[in-house]
Amino acid sequence: MKPSSDEHIDVLGLGCATVDDFLQVESFPPANWKTPVERTHRQCGGLTGNALIAAARLGARCAYAGCLGTDELSNHVAQVFTREGVDISRAPRLPEARVIHSTIVIGRDTGSRNIFYEVKGVVGAHPSLPADEVIRGARVLFIDHYGMPGNLRALKKARLFGIPVVADLESEAVPHFAQVLAGVDHLILSEEFACQLTREKSAASAAGALWRAERAVVIVTCGHDGCWSVAKESGEKPRHHEAFPVRAANTSGCGDVFHGAYAFRLACGDSLDERIRFASAAGAVKAGQSEIPRLRAVEFLLRKHSRHPTPPARLTAK
Repeated sequence: MKPSSDEHIDVLGLGCATVDDFLQVESFPPANWKTPVERTHRQCGGLTGNALIAAARLGARCAYAGCLGTDELSNHVAQVFTREGVDISRAPRLPEARVIHSTIVIGRDTGSRNIFYEVKGVVGAHPSLPADEVIRGARVLFIDHYGMPGNLRALKKARLFGIPVVADLESEAVPHFAQVLAGVDHLILSEEFACQLTREKSAASAAGALWRAERAVVIVTCGHDGCWSVAKESGEKPRHHEAFPVRAANTSGCGDVFHGAYAFRLACGDSLDERIRFASAAGAVKAGQSEIPRLRAVEFLLRKHSRHPTPPARLTAK
């Protein structure tokens, strides 16, 4: 169903979506080895896909406006998005478009994973869509590094309209990377990529190197070691945020969930500390289970570890 023009979007995503086929084994095997598969399951994922599903499960009104194909895997993504409450009415359906297909092998003993992925056809943001009014009507724009001409166009529009942009970037070997990197105001990168990008040896140093006065915040995530942020309100100095202690069962998608939860709380108007704490809790809950968490589980973890729980979401009419 096409949404009416007065319906706002909390988080508008333009990047990649994937179909992820998970294989769980007792322990990841060495080369030239055979090992039995304990469990298999399929889910929709991707940098933007997982972030949108996470935000939707936590209470945000989300829309996906990246490209989808007409093939079986694209149809699967469309069905999952619809079931999860992510609107796809603005996503162009193109015969040449595809979603990424990944096979993810998880070692049950450590919860670590290895990802094998295949990229074919047009993936991610469309070069000239969505329309300006769609971007203007969103509280937060979410992009990644797939479909960079379209991401750059949308980023420029969002900044012009005063819409904050959250980005999850994992590769600099794409067109317009430097321009997109410079234009993002809520930059959240993994420690590995941030250090690779800046040639720094620590997450704190990388966060500092990525900071610029035009940004709202730089966050470098470090898994069970928490994350580092640099922002104006913290004196433009790197600041550490502890992770929530959980037993890892499946770390796949933890960073995506962090991004989606952060975007959701940004749309709510939360402070930086509230955003990071909530996103950290959401990522921690995800690490302890295979599924993207729902709001109740995240709030439970926050209450368990704090005398001052994160306040409830306060989305208001735009």
